[in-house]
Amino acid sequence: MSKTVPLTSDQRSAFFAAFLGWTMDAFDYFLVVLVYAEIAHDFGTSLTKMAFLTTVTLLMRPVGALLFGLWADRRGRRIPLMVCVTFYSAVGFACAFAPDFAVLLVLRLLYGIGMGGEWGLGAALAMEKIPPERRGFFSGVLQEGYSLGYLIASLAFLLIHSALGLSWRWLFAVSLLPALISLIIRSRVVESEVWQQTREKMKASRTSIRDVFLDRRIVRRFFYLVALMTLFNWMSHGTQDIYPTFLKQGAHLSASAASWIVVVYNCGAILGGMFFGSLSEKAGRRRTIMLCTLLALPIVPIFAWSTSAGMLCLGSFLMQVMVQGAWGIIPAHLTELSPDAIRGFYPGVTYQLGNCIAAFNLPIQQALAAKHGYPFALAVTIVPVLLLITFVTWRGAEAKGVQFGGQRAAQAA
Repeated sequence: MSKTVPLTSDQRSAFFAAFLGWTMDAFDYFLVVLVYAEIAHDFGTSLTKMAFLTTVTLLMRPVGALLFGLWADRRGRRIPLMVCVTFYSAVGFACAFAPDFAVLLVLRLLYGIGMGGEWGLGAALAMEKIPPERRGFFSGVLQEGYSLGYLIASLAFLLIHSALGLSWRWLFAVSLLPALISLIIRSRVVESEVWQQTREKMKASRTSIRDVFLDRRIVRRFFYLVALMTLFNWMSHGTQDIYPTFLKQGAHLSASAASWIVVVYNCGAILGGMFFGSLSEKAGRRRTIMLCTLLALPIVPIFAWSTSAGMLCLGSFLMQVMVQGAWGIIPAHLTELSPDAIRGFYPGVTYQLGNCIAAFNLPIQQALAAKHGYPFALAVTIVPVLLLITFVTWRGAEAKGVQFGGQRAAQAA
């Protein structure tokens, strides 16, 4: 049995910077999810209209992924990532001072651009530096930075809003400090060696990014991954975004009780991502994703139709173990399926285009809940997606363990 080689200082810094950046990105995003009923009350706006705050954020993510991704493939990963963090930190902080709904809507739109750039570039830099045989575990940990951000947002809500009784504006104000910590750590990271090697090869062979992207296999895979990420984002947002509102307005729990349930199910998400990410190194990326989505199906009735706080807590915990267990595989899976020359652009844009298409999930669920109740809205939007992810993943490709900078990920088509 081979001994696991510890990560170098640069590898740890690159991974931790990507993890913390993604964590704070999710922290700011889920602040809106947790307090959008309170914001609606302050601005005299309906909940259905308020739901579009998250929609515009998701709609602008592909723009950020495109702009920052192309920049990263041409000039390297470090500087675009630092600019991205600075941008979304400033915009998130400005949300604390929004005077009305229209201004807040514009700020969340701008925030979506920064959020779109963070994931693809952070994942590319981290996965290019992590040894191939350890990508599964670190992929799971990296992706669950999203759940950790949600968890921290929930705890911040309990402390600042519930315990101290302060306005939702304070939640956006405090988000600036952790984001700045991420920026400081990222400034110490060395540029990706894989990117440098790839640029040298492209110069020697006179190959452009356009030439790589227009390869028919790459184009086919691009649209496949957009479809897969649409389903994945529908799955995660469909089980997360409306759930705090369902707990408070549908299950009639207090804001504090609902927030504690959010804390518990995000702990489940973190455990699921780490466990199934590690499992994917042995069982394979596709098989592990399909295992998670199939195991999630029998949990739906507990998740959506339970009436007691205890059962709702159990159902949401188990659901997020499976949903985020599948998601924990995605950073490794997408970067492994991405060509070296466009790894800054390719995984981020496919991820965020899927997010864009799935952006209307929350307004749809909110509208269905208004007519048929929250349990129906949750179940009818989740069950078909779990089945579709299983089928689409089964029909897809896998490039587990591919060597970046040498052998192309596209070989597994």
